[in-house]
Amino acid sequence: MGGIGASGLILLILIALLLFGPNKLPELGRAFGRTLREFKKGANDLMDDSERPARREVAAAPEAEPVKSERRLPE
Repeated sequence: MGGIGASGLILLILIALLLFGPNKLPELGRAFGRTLREFKKGANDLMDDSERPARREVAAAPEAEPVKSERRLPE
């Protein structure tokens, strides 16, 4: 079970030509490309942000000192 295939791709292009016309298709393609590029950039930034704190915690863990509590129990 492959993807769309050649005949499916041709059918999609013909439908897009009928719906939007030949003058509008390049503009739609550029908009789609910009959207995809922004999505990839956001996903990469999110992945970078999620990896950075984990690296800091691992590096800081051996040097961390235990926190002493000043809390007293009720008498």
